Amino acid sequence: MTPHMNAKKGEIAKTVLMPGDPLRAKYIANRYLEHVKLVNEVRGILAYTGIYKGKEVTIMASGMGCPSMGIYSYELYNFYDVDRIIRIGSCGAYTKDLNLYDLILATECYSNSNYGKYQNGDTKDVLSSTTSLNEQIERTAQQMNLSLHKGRIYSSDVFYGSVVEPQNMFAEHQCLAVEMESFALFHNAQVLQKEAACILTVSDNMITKAETTSEEREKSFNEMIELALNSIL
Repeated sequence: MTPHMNAKKGEIAKTVLMPGDPLRAKYIANRYLEHVKLVNEVRGILAYTGIYKGKEVTIMASGMGCPSMGIYSYELYNFYDVDRIIRIGSCGAYTKDLNLYDLILATECYSNSNYGKYQNGDTKDVLSSTTSLNEQIERTAQQMNLSLHKGRIYSSDVFYGSVVEPQNMFAEHQCLAVEMESFALFHNAQVLQKEAACILTVSDNMITKAETTSEEREKSFNEMIELALNSIL
């Protein structure tokens, strides 16, 4: 147990899929897993461990933002001996060429967050995900006949901001989309020598202003979910 998790040692699988939303974690566990057990509910951050096609996996919410992802991913890696975490989340596209529900595999994450600086003094603003894990996700996408965009994303500390111009992020930083958690995940994975990946579904487009509803974001990202699940087999 930790100050933020009441799961017992051994109740968390070696592979964890992490949506941001606790209700999405519940949806995934109930829809896809067998022999499901709720293993954490501290602060409403739900975690479920079960079996998917013979493979043990934990589905756990990360909450929103780098501080929340930073806490949970660090504890999973460091105290629960988790080997790999795949973030599965929503994002806002920074290019008109991305449509709602398009899938993105984040090969890199750019951020102006101070998470790394104050976690261990790391001042890099671009971090990479795990290449071997990305390659497995790509192979699985091909087998499932899913189109997968690959590239850099932006992790923002601010949801309602007036400084970052969406129309400039793709041109200046080659960021396909924005979300709020991957920078902390990638940092912790590198610090602790673990594996991390991030698959995102476009939930809105910052350029065209197309957007989904909260209910759609909770229950209509099945392609992303199934890609992540099948990638761990």
